[in-house]
Amino acid sequence: MIVYAELEFIIHTSHSLKEKRAVLQKMLTRTKQKFNVSIAEIDHQDVWQRARIAVVTVSSSKEVSMREVERVAAFLQSNPEWELLEFTKEIL
Repeated sequence: MIVYAELEFIIHTSHSLKEKRAVLQKMLTRTKQKFNVSIAEIDHQDVWQRARIAVVTVSSSKEVSMREVERVAAFLQSNPEWELLEFTKEIL
């Protein structure tokens, strides 16, 4: 099963694209290393304080895919440098 999720974050402390990208790249890299998912920024690339991230995982069962996406979302939310605004997921 394929599970697709989108998460939108606000980075309150970011005052430039450079600061935003530092936070974002750190979390994207750590997520790729820790979980079996594909992850990328898909929107707000030119906005200092917002980031929309897509996460996709594939496995043999819906439950395993959903659990992996939930674990990724919890990991991303654990970063104190940003705040989750929106989280949606979809089974494809």
